[in-house]
Amino acid sequence: MPPRVTAELWVKAHIRRCGLHAIPAMVVRRGDNTAGAIFIKVNHLGPGCMVLAPASSMDSSNLDGGRQWRRALGDERGDERGDGLVAEAEADAYMARQLNMDPDLWLLEIEDRQGRHLLEDILE
Repeated sequence: MPPRVTAELWVKAHIRRCGLHAIPAMVVRRGDNTAGAIFIKVNHLGPGCMVLAPASSMDSSNLDGGRQWRRALGDERGDERGDGLVAEAEADAYMARQLNMDPDLWLLEIEDRQGRHLLEDILE
């Protein structure tokens, strides 16, 4: 199995990739440089937010060491509007709870009205 890219390098690369597509992305909370979990809040700037969390190894069939994601909140079955988004306050409260459990995690925020985040591996 190839070595895993560090959290810091992955975050920097993803911010750069978003920037190349004119999608604002920023680090809201810096975590452990090598192995911190990465959570991503995709802010749709009005309708709500989508929170992506790392998929656990039990959720994932990805054996090559790549990162995969799952919706942490507001899936199509659970949110009131059926669009997979939650209020920003709910997303922020979720992230605060995660930080209490794991102070080494990273929080990346992407702001895009269309909800673009440039991640391919989101598990349903």
